Amino acid sequence: MKKTEDKTPIIFGPVPSRRLGRSIGINNIPTKYCSYSCIYCQVGRTNHMLITRQEFYKPEKIVSETNKKLKKLKKDTNIDYLTFISDGEPTLDINISKTIKLLKPIGIKLAIVTNSSLMWDVKVREDLMELDLVSVKIDSVIPGIWKKVNRPSGHLSLKKILTGIETFAGSYGGRLITETMLVEYYNDNISSVIETAGFIKELNPYKAYILTPTRPPAESYVKPPAEEKLMLAQQIFNEITENVKIVNEFEGTDFSFSSDVKKELLSIMSVHPMRDDAVKEFLNKSQNDEKIIEEMISNNLIKKINYNNSSYFVKTN
Repeated sequence: MKKTEDKTPIIFGPVPSRRLGRSIGINNIPTKYCSYSCIYCQVGRTNHMLITRQEFYKPEKIVSETNKKLKKLKKDTNIDYLTFISDGEPTLDINISKTIKLLKPIGIKLAIVTNSSLMWDVKVREDLMELDLVSVKIDSVIPGIWKKVNRPSGHLSLKKILTGIETFAGSYGGRLITETMLVEYYNDNISSVIETAGFIKELNPYKAYILTPTRPPAESYVKPPAEEKLMLAQQIFNEITENVKIVNEFEGTDFSFSSDVKKELLSIMSVHPMRDDAVKEFLNKSQNDEKIIEEMISNNLIKKINYNNSSYFVKTN
């Protein structure tokens, strides 16, 4: 097993998701093992670039932690999905298929948010077939733009990735959605939008999401597209494909908590930067004050940063 000093809890949430409703997150990859280092990533730059699948956590531990989390929630708490969404790329977990099989008896739908970079691997595609929902990232199908936005491992081929996504979409029986993150001056140009929408059309997804950066990105120069460019992108997508939806707004403040508030905050912030109003509501619900946040900052566990006229708390890497 790969050794790591990462102490971030494996399970976090429930968190409000703009695409998945209320989701419990499964952080099955330590910070930050990934095949990409996207300029807009809310977790920050990748410090462990990897495309070889490995074992990080035992499936039994992930399932045990999931059950512990569920037992701590109020009985009337509605959970839409258990979602593999991590500090890195979740399909790097070579044991994900076994974890999925062990989670199935819980009876909650299973989902994954993947950057799609390993979809060229037949075993990865087979592993994801068991999930109820698969979200694939397709920011651009133009190689030069893909490299600038996603900053992939040099061992990856966009052509092979796109072929893998097409193969998966052709046989997958669950709910497939696509995510295209638009960044000003990078992939919001007409040619990239047209070609990307054309590729997505062939996948026939349940929903094609157009996203913009709403949380602090890895690189300070990253900005959402101008309003007119975003509207044009939506128009192009609507003309080429179906079931298009823009996601460019704050997801809300409806986060849940358990008995260990500090641990819960840290687990959420590690993959999901929290806006200051969401943190305040979280503390009010748990009957705590902002001294907890001050203590976490003084211990260098989290930090406060500003982005797009809002303040966010994020885990310190």
